[in-house]
Amino acid sequence: MTPLDAAIAPDGMHPVMTAAATPVMETGRLQAETITTCTRDYPRGSVVEQHQHAEAQLIYASEGVMRVETPAGVWVVPPSRAVWVPPLTRHGIRASTPVRLCTLYLRPDVVGALPRQCCVVNVSPLFRELALRLTHRQTADWNPALTAHATALMLSEIHAMNVQPMQIRMPQDPRLRKVCRALLDDPASPRTCSQWGDVAGASARTLERLFRKEMQLSFGLWRRQVRLLEAMDRLAAGTPVTSVALDLGYRSPSAFTVMFKRALGCLPSEMYD
Repeated sequence: MTPLDAAIAPDGMHPVMTAAATPVMETGRLQAETITTCTRDYPRGSVVEQHQHAEAQLIYASEGVMRVETPAGVWVVPPSRAVWVPPLTRHGIRASTPVRLCTLYLRPDVVGALPRQCCVVNVSPLFRELALRLTHRQTADWNPALTAHATALMLSEIHAMNVQPMQIRMPQDPRLRKVCRALLDDPASPRTCSQWGDVAGASARTLERLFRKEMQLSFGLWRRQVRLLEAMDRLAAGTPVTSVALDLGYRSPSAFTVMFKRALGCLPSEMYD
């Protein structure tokens, strides 16, 4: 993976990430600095280490698939969705494929009733067009009145976004966190809850109780979500469905396909069409 280093943007408002090969970047300042925008191109495997901003953010890949991780959870995000990140929330990003990243930074005072925790939201066609307009406008096209209208419309779109259940939650209990981190690193592991208990120094009953208490899911359901997240990552990278299914421990591609469609409402082959 390609590590990236944090630097302070010239305006001092937020850190930007720089890679060995400097990515494309365009920034724009909107009416009364309500929204700051930034776009960047990252090669596959690039990593933005965990950091935080004073502003709230909408992290959106207009092209490609990214994985976003915070201390509380992990998300795989295709172009049809974005991640909402409240102010002062630590987060990191990995490019699962080549990614064109578009980030909207919102002043904390305009956040209002938006979620207080990270979540995945649907991206509407209007949002995509507004993001394109606000992040790629040229100096010669500068129109303060039009920008003000676009900003107001974008804020309305953000407040109307639907939250999607695509999070892999992370626990606080150190024993459970050890198990969860190991499963994220190796989603295909066939270990049972009892075997993981030996690794974590807890009984299977204790682990099951902790899973239900902290994640509101059984061990089996949480592991299925982890495998689904990994499957989305691999499919985005172009791995064949059959290989993904067998690598993640499914008995057959058809069993994997049934699970995938039940969880996401589409076939694996349709995910990134």
